[in-house]
Amino acid sequence: MNNCLDSFRALALQVTCHAVNYSNHSSQVRSIIQSTINRLDQQIAASIAFIGQDCRLIVLPEYFLTGFPMGESIAVWAEKACIEMDGAEYEALSKIAQKHKIFLAGNAYELDPNFPGLYFQTCFIIDPSGSIILRYRRLNSMFAPTPHDVWDKYLDCYGLEGVFPVAKTEIGNLAALASEEILYPEVARCLTMRGAEILLHSTSEIYSPNLTPKDAAKISRAVENMVYVVSSNTAGIVNSPIPSASVDGGSKIIDYRGIVLAETGAGESMAAFAKIDLAGLKSDRYRPGLNNILSRQRFELYAESYQRSHFYPPNTMLDGEINRQHFTQTQQATIEHLTKLGIIRK
Repeated sequence: MNNCLDSFRALALQVTCHAVNYSNHSSQVRSIIQSTINRLDQQIAASIAFIGQDCRLIVLPEYFLTGFPMGESIAVWAEKACIEMDGAEYEALSKIAQKHKIFLAGNAYELDPNFPGLYFQTCFIIDPSGSIILRYRRLNSMFAPTPHDVWDKYLDCYGLEGVFPVAKTEIGNLAALASEEILYPEVARCLTMRGAEILLHSTSEIYSPNLTPKDAAKISRAVENMVYVVSSNTAGIVNSPIPSASVDGGSKIIDYRGIVLAETGAGESMAAFAKIDLAGLKSDRYRPGLNNILSRQRFELYAESYQRSHFYPPNTMLDGEINRQHFTQTQQATIEHLTKLGIIRK
């Protein structure tokens, strides 16, 4: 876009997730979700007042509205905790984006009328006009349905660009991915292939003073793709069976050189904010030299190996009722298949 900003500030807003696992009534669940949204409105207003009006992008943690299923069946979780694509929750979040003139990103469990009986974990971006400009459905999940599980039909509905969406905006080309997907370099790479400049990473993960696999991956994804990574973690999960501080802290912003620009400790915090130098990123991407890793990619080297390899199978949820054992059973079958091929050895 010709009217892109040269720079602005982004915030990985670390907030507590109020889970709905112990709530069995729809009205109670909706009340918890609405309270979360009301609290976010206040926290965002206060954060912008502290950071400044050039804070144009705020990223929220993974499943910040509901927490994640803890034993609930797919059908029960879909009815209890998932939101509609045009539901009241998105409308309320859109009003926050409009009110504060920000791009607001987050992650939620979402229903899709094209896939009755299932739900998807969806990363979304709302622009300052209140429009949802991007929906990315998590592609790698251990215990939730993904587009890959209904691959053929999903492609028919949304096409490959709908699988790897990139939103071209005044604050750069935005893309999103969820939680452990930062460990899968292909996801970030496919988004970068489509022009992504800033990866918005909603997560809920263990925080440690030691380098974790996900933190190492965040730096790697930033460097190898020459992108910013804005990673927002939860400040713990309450009203859930797991100890509340198990996933608490370490929200951060990493620049396209792999430098951590801002990071916060545990607890609710707006300390993980930093300047996004969009002009600098574009300049370095345009500059020939050893460090321009993006322009030196030779994808043809790898294409045939990917084409010939078949690991976790697609389309396993197109037919029939799905229970949670499906995920581990499919993974076990994949491991046995790879063992027969000699890729995995006992």
